Amino acid sequence: MNKNLVERLAFLQRVVTKEIKHLNYSSMQVFKEPLTIERVASLATDEDLAEKVEAFTSRFSRLQDTVGDKLLPAWLNALGEQTGAAIDNLDKAEKLGVLASADQWLEIRQLRNQIYIEAIEVLTNALQAAHVYQQELINLAQAILNDVNNRNLIS
Repeated sequence: MNKNLVERLAFLQRVVTKEIKHLNYSSMQVFKEPLTIERVASLATDEDLAEKVEAFTSRFSRLQDTVGDKLLPAWLNALGEQTGAAIDNLDKAEKLGVLASADQWLEIRQLRNQIYIEAIEVLTNALQAAHVYQQELINLAQAILNDVNNRNLIS
């Protein structure tokens, strides 16, 4: 395998591991008590909560980007798979058994748009859904990283 690809996978492994850790921390901060419509409505005045929610949404989106746009294609390349559009890569990940559902991933991806909507009910639902889907996002990242390690794709 190409040395650059090995280095890229090793780098992405370090980055994704840190991103998971930071996302889990932010999630614990935001969701240590139920995230109700009332709490979300207070974001305009509760700077501490607003900062925690911003960290959670940024970290959720960043991990999603890193896994879907960087780690997944690099892993597929390392396996000798042809990479293509995101949906094609997701379909391959599903067929290879590291992703439960490409369609679910696309649902998770759609949350990004809703997280930045000002309507309190929409925002509350999107944040709660992101919290629920957080583990699916982490599962995909860890499944790919486990496969990288099991196949000794990086030394």
